[in-house]
Amino acid sequence: MANETIFKRYDGNPIIKPEEVAHANSIFNCAIVRYGKGYAGVFRVDTTRLLSELHVGFSEDAIHWKIQDQQIEMKGETSANYKTASCYDPRIVEIDGTYYITWCYYPVGIACHIGIATTKDFKRFTQMTQIMLPYNRNAVLFPAKVNGKFACLNRPSDPFHTAFGEVFYCESKDMIHWGNHQFVFGATSGWQRSKVGPGPAPIKIKEGWLLIYHGVRITCSGYVYCMGGAILDGNKPWKTRYRSKEYLLAPTTPYEMIGDVPNVVFPTSLLHDKKTNKLSVYYGCADTVVGLATADMDELVKFIKKTS
Repeated sequence: MANETIFKRYDGNPIIKPEEVAHANSIFNCAIVRYGKGYAGVFRVDTTRLLSELHVGFSEDAIHWKIQDQQIEMKGETSANYKTASCYDPRIVEIDGTYYITWCYYPVGIACHIGIATTKDFKRFTQMTQIMLPYNRNAVLFPAKVNGKFACLNRPSDPFHTAFGEVFYCESKDMIHWGNHQFVFGATSGWQRSKVGPGPAPIKIKEGWLLIYHGVRITCSGYVYCMGGAILDGNKPWKTRYRSKEYLLAPTTPYEMIGDVPNVVFPTSLLHDKKTNKLSVYYGCADTVVGLATADMDELVKFIKKTS
């Protein structure tokens, strides 16, 4: 298939379509983790009112999903504006038996914040706080503490569809108070010449932290979103050791090029099967459906180093 190098698209793409959930206009960016004997996920569902909601889904094989028709109900002192705000682009990690979900939303006015909530069973969710000052459009937690602290990658923004974006690092002792903000990397050229942002939660490898991210270029016909890869330092994740000059995946199939927002490959979830060393990346396609692509971990790391 066109432009496939390391990652290969799943033959059954797209794996999730909006007709699978009542009142859905589109289902795309999602957060998926192993849970029990199967998998659980939090999905962005844009309704027929064209509001963005977070919905829970479950799967036995991480391909065929049953997504709940109703949005997640949040508890907690900071959840008052949750139901009335568009909530979108979730990420998820598991740390010490607790699942942490981050997402972007607008709890007041036009200021986009990053919300965070916890769950242990994907039935009861407790919203904690807004972990980033506005304006911020992406926040991805590390799946383990770094130097004894919670760690996060994020992309500061503005109230609108910003034409810029860079990746920053920060850390916290309690998931509430965040500091030590460090620049990680920014836009360069080609497929990532306009802006970049963190994708799924990083994976720890012997070289450091493997990060899948999105890169954007602005063309005569609008934004084009592609997928790239980087390896960050294991102890100082704000230091980039390797970063691929070539993209890992770009929108070339009809379901990636045609939709509510054309020409989008937007990675948000990454699973690693340690037995087979296979990586599975889940990505939003044209802001309409969910796609799946797979790669071998060793081949991917070698590719990122070679093209850095």
